[in-house]
Amino acid sequence: MNHFSSASKTSSFHADILKETQIGQLCGCSKLFRDRYEILRILGRGGFGVTFLAKDAVLPGNPLCVIKLLCPKVTSRQSRERACMHFKKEAKTLAQLGSHSQIPMLLDYFEVNGEFYLVQEYIQGVNLAWEVKRKGPKSEAEVKQFLRELLPVLHYIHKHHVIHRDIKPHNLLRCQDDQRLVLIDFGAVKEELLDVTGAITESNHTHFVGTMGFAPPEQFSLRPVYASDIYAVGVTCLYLLTGKSPLEFDQDPVSGEISWHKQVKVSEHFALVLNQMLKFSLDERFQSADEVMWTLGMESYVPNLTSCLTNQRLASKTKITNKVTDAYLPPVARTASAIREWQAKLKTRKSIEQRNIYISN
Repeated sequence: MNHFSSASKTSSFHADILKETQIGQLCGCSKLFRDRYEILRILGRGGFGVTFLAKDAVLPGNPLCVIKLLCPKVTSRQSRERACMHFKKEAKTLAQLGSHSQIPMLLDYFEVNGEFYLVQEYIQGVNLAWEVKRKGPKSEAEVKQFLRELLPVLHYIHKHHVIHRDIKPHNLLRCQDDQRLVLIDFGAVKEELLDVTGAITESNHTHFVGTMGFAPPEQFSLRPVYASDIYAVGVTCLYLLTGKSPLEFDQDPVSGEISWHKQVKVSEHFALVLNQMLKFSLDERFQSADEVMWTLGMESYVPNLTSCLTNQRLASKTKITNKVTDAYLPPVARTASAIREWQAKLKTRKSIEQRNIYISN
């Protein structure tokens, strides 16, 4: 199955585009686009344009590829120029990320008669939303494995100063050939496509990019940070565990955060990880993919550190010869201290939840 669904119907806008553009007129026929690409069919369509499945007739084996046509719905020449500029930004961003095995490779980008095209590697597979709908929600172990596959990719793109901004099940593909997880559709590069959707005006210079429910508050305030992607990954985990859209969950009446604990049964440790990923407050949320990976990996050490978890906290400073110096904490002791803090937070959180339930009743 393809990661884009072919559309039997197109909007009147896209129908016009198919008639008026060279690539649209070549769709389904044997004549090559730019003397290279055989356009097979439409794979998907969105506010920014149309995506085609094509065959590269020049390379040996005629491999499949994806061609994106930018179709901004513009009202002025200036708007179109800005939209085209940001389409080029998408190409440069993808090129900057290089040939990571879990990001579609950029093969080419070009302009034809004022229209901008981007050619990418075709990933044959299904997205995680389709996977959950077909097979049902995933187990805690499967979701942890999902995080182990995705978080290194997130670390990679953040290291290249890119915020994805639209991580969700539909943008995560399971490759049919080798089962690798692939991250697609970088929303960051569509930040300023003026008049693309018709939902913004000429005077706007920035606007929200992302998906309702998966984007954290700071992203709606047009101030996304690397931790914004962490939040979206946390919401994606909830979807994988339940099959429910984030908008189907209740909200905490005090914090406004997703109330998911009653609908998701996971271990205490993993609940702590999810809680910190899903915090509205940036100060309380994980700041990086590395932090999430480290915390997730600590679970395997918990049984071996039981003897270290005493009721008395290890002093962080020791008084020696009337001087206060930093005490040395062995790695095991530091880990035990961190776990003790997690348990204290969990105990406090449960007490608050029980108190809220008592008050509401």
